[in-house]
Amino acid sequence: MPSKRNQLVPNGHFHKDWQRYVKTWFNQPARKIRRRQNRIAKAARVAPRPVNRLRPVVACPTFKYNVKQRAGRGFTLEEIKAAGLNQRQAQTIGIAVDFRRRNKSVESLQLNAQRLKEYQSKLILFPLNPKKPRKGDATAEEVSKATQIAGEVMPVKTSAKRPRAMAITDDMKNFKAFQAIRQARAYKRLHGIRAKRAAEAEADEISKKK
Repeated sequence: MPSKRNQLVPNGHFHKDWQRYVKTWFNQPARKIRRRQNRIAKAARVAPRPVNRLRPVVACPTFKYNVKQRAGRGFTLEEIKAAGLNQRQAQTIGIAVDFRRRNKSVESLQLNAQRLKEYQSKLILFPLNPKKPRKGDATAEEVSKATQIAGEVMPVKTSAKRPRAMAITDDMKNFKAFQAIRQARAYKRLHGIRAKRAAEAEADEISKKK
């Protein structure tokens, strides 16, 4: 924008040493190759164990997405206890543990406890000493059949429920959704005040009868 009236002519030098303030990303393709090589090296190092840990099923946060389920960070101590394990043992057999997460419902606790039990039934636990196998260790035949799982361990499957086609009734046509929501919100907001007024009116009637 040109200056107005009798002002100093702008002559700013803003292109000094611009290379110092520019961030390049020419190493992106090489980083991609390095990450892939590291994944392959890790898979070879931990074989025949799974590359990733078992994750719990959790509900997404916020009102918009809480009907959806996804894989969480780790199992709670309650879920591990319900499955008959302890936290140290769980971490040694490829189960992710999250000390901060809490179970807000019985359903999530039961779901993830069942998930742990299913994982244990499929688990092939290698004996530390093949000559002296402990209780729960796999046999030599099972050990020979073991293969490495490369992707997610027991991935969370989401099933989309599509609404079925149906004939539109007169009740559906006459239903006013916006009005119903506003009315429900008003009932909830005024519930305490109305209950208080009803209690006061009842107390007044009792006092009048006396």
